Order: sequence, then C-alpha cells, then structure tokens
Amino acid sequence: MITRIPLKVNVGTFATYTDVEPSIDSHIELLLTTPVGSCISDPNFGFILNNLRFEIFNENEGVVLNNADDDNSELYEKKVSGSSRNINTFAIELKQLIERYEPRLEDVQVTMSYVREHRRIYITIKGIISLTQTNYSYQTSMRVWN
Repeated sequence: MITRIPLKVNVGTFATYTDVEPSIDSHIELLLTTPVGSCISDPNFGFILNNLRFEIFNENEGVVLNNADDDNSELYEKKVSGSSRNINTFAIELKQLIERYEPRLEDVQVTMSYVREHRRIYITIKGIISLTQTNYSYQTSMRVWN
C-alpha cells in the first residue's frame, strides 16, 4: 500500500496532484488495519476492533464476548452491525477515528454490516472531500475471526 502526497516532481519542479481520493482510501485502509497501541508515536492510532480479533464473537447478538473482568468492558457491549448514527456501535468508533485522523473528509458517515453467511463485516464510509466539496465513498470488508 502506497500513501500518496499531494505533490509530485516533474523535471525538477513540483506539480500539484489533484486526485486525493486514492490517498484518502489508503489512509482509511491503514486506520482500519492497524490495532490500537501498535503505533508507538501515537498509541491511539488504529481501529479498536482489530484489538478484539482473538476474542469470542457472538454471531446471534452481533457483539464480541468478554472473557475476563476487563477495564474495557464497554467495548464488549458495542454492536458490530450498525451505523455511525447509532450509539454503542463500532461504526461510531470508526467515524470518530476518521474525523480525528483524516481531516480531508467532512460529514463522515459509517455503516458496518455483519453478514453471517459470508462471515464478513462490510464497511461503507461516506463523506465530502473538503478540498473539492465532492462526494466521497469507500467500501471494504473484514473477515470475522471465528
């Protein structure tokens, strides 16, 4: 994965790179695949759902089960499926993460849907690119770890 910067060099001079969408895509992919705490320079960088990959996933309830008495018990009450308009979902966590680390997007909305037959979590992120005021959409999926 290559994260692009908005400048490129043309014959010794800088040229503006106007298509920021691939850069935003790469940055969101990096946020989604990085567990929280794995980036030493910023321990809050990353998506918390990756930290729960080895926990037990309850497919009927759509939650991650808590095995121990943990200080992070509120994480185990969050639903995997939902939108960023709902409280107590991982979608709101992802929305807040994107708003914090991707300032090129405005009006971010996140939807996460768990499809049991595919054993995947489908993620849709929508927003507006601040620089151009154009609509932005990103879709991906994550495998469920059971």
